[in-house]
Amino acid sequence: MILIIDFGSQFNQLIARRVRELNIYCRIVPPDIKINDIKSINPEGIILSGGPSSIYEKKSPKADKKIFSLGIPVLGICYGMQFMINSLGGRVKKAKRREYGYAELNIRKMDGIFRKINKNTTSWMSHGDSIEKLPAGFSVIASTSNTRIAAAENLKKSFYGLQFHPEVEHTPRGKTMLRNFLVGICGCKRTWTMKNFAAHSISQIQETVGDKKVILGLSGGVDSSVSALLIHKAIGRHLTCIFVDNGLLRKNEAKRLKETLNKHLKINIKFISAGNKFITALKGITDPEKKRKIIGKIFMDVFELEAKKIKHVEFLAQGTLYPDIIESQSAFGGPTSVIKSHHNVGGLPLKMKLLLIEPLKYLFKDEVRRLGATLGLEESLVWRQPFPGPGLAIRIIGKITRKRLSLLREIDAILLEEIKTAGYYRKLWQSFAILLPIKSVGIMGDARTYENIAAIRAVTSKDAMTADWARLPHKLLGHISNRIINEVQGVNRVVYDISSKPPSTIEWE
Repeated sequence: MILIIDFGSQFNQLIARRVRELNIYCRIVPPDIKINDIKSINPEGIILSGGPSSIYEKKSPKADKKIFSLGIPVLGICYGMQFMINSLGGRVKKAKRREYGYAELNIRKMDGIFRKINKNTTSWMSHGDSIEKLPAGFSVIASTSNTRIAAAENLKKSFYGLQFHPEVEHTPRGKTMLRNFLVGICGCKRTWTMKNFAAHSISQIQETVGDKKVILGLSGGVDSSVSALLIHKAIGRHLTCIFVDNGLLRKNEAKRLKETLNKHLKINIKFISAGNKFITALKGITDPEKKRKIIGKIFMDVFELEAKKIKHVEFLAQGTLYPDIIESQSAFGGPTSVIKSHHNVGGLPLKMKLLLIEPLKYLFKDEVRRLGATLGLEESLVWRQPFPGPGLAIRIIGKITRKRLSLLREIDAILLEEIKTAGYYRKLWQSFAILLPIKSVGIMGDARTYENIAAIRAVTSKDAMTADWARLPHKLLGHISNRIINEVQGVNRVVYDISSKPPSTIEWE
């Protein structure tokens, strides 16, 4: 176990990913975590993340300085290094020259954290402050032309500080540095695998639930499907899944999912058709957060009504993932900003007074896919692209009507068919269409048209925390556009979204 203390870095989730890629478990915790909580977790080491603040600012995030008295290795990255140096008696000041981007790192000591790394290597810098004086016991182990103290160590106490970011791909030997710290210095064993996770989770669910009953809202996505299969392996017939068709799904999706889930998940599933309730409640609503809240509330009402029909239920299971928690509630109350609400984070268990089971809440999406494959989940479910809980309601910008839903379904069906035919479906994180609230002039058959505009969004990503727009071939995009305009009456223009996350989000709403 490694603890990552979140000082607000845009890269803190990336640090966690790098640690787990080395088959070592880690968790992100806020800087105000109590020292006794850290002791009870008993980590092999602590990583202090970077952050946007300056250590000398009054409201800059601080952790308990007692972490440096626990007798375990500590690695400070960027702001994390400055916090460590400042806490132990060193001095940090505003840099005369800020340093952002690539920098050549000159290593003085090719041992410890720099073991098996060349004397000169590339690093990725992002700092406006610099360390002026090191505390007693520390020595400089690397520099750049701009930063004299680019890395430092206290060998006796196993404290290490890196002014650059080893977790990003722009630091090509960064993963080796992290492995040196985690394995060589902290002594971590590389036993974090999905097979071990599954065995531990099944045992934990059995111990928690006993002979009680569990209900789970099943969407057909990989998160809820893996959760259902994992819990089913733990408690069998004591699990009941409820699938709510909210009328906001893709073309024929409810029918296909019902067939797939019944065929491949030998689990008790109740299918509920409630589209009219959702579409009626959404009439005239254009604000995306209002859409999400309305959909979430009706889902709760429908789900609760069906749940009451099942006797002796004490637990509610959800397919919540780590990014859901991070984006919705600032990573355990840490300094990361809230981006948007997630339909499966919070609210439901409070209303229903059920105990909550979230077996995947510390996993990233790619880990969930690996877990699904380990559990034997059918491939089409393992590799199903993410689909938002609010469905097409947040892919129709503006008002939701049955006509606009029907229009978007046809557009989206063509897009997905072509993406799959071209062999891109599994290469992309998500690919979908958006219906815009504006119309444009066109010409069809020598006649003027004034019709809808459809946007296409396709992105690549590992866990949705960051994403890049997919460089789909122009020929494929042209073919998709032609099919949509020719086959979907009411659309005369197609545009392609070429923005990445950040600054944009993957979904438009």
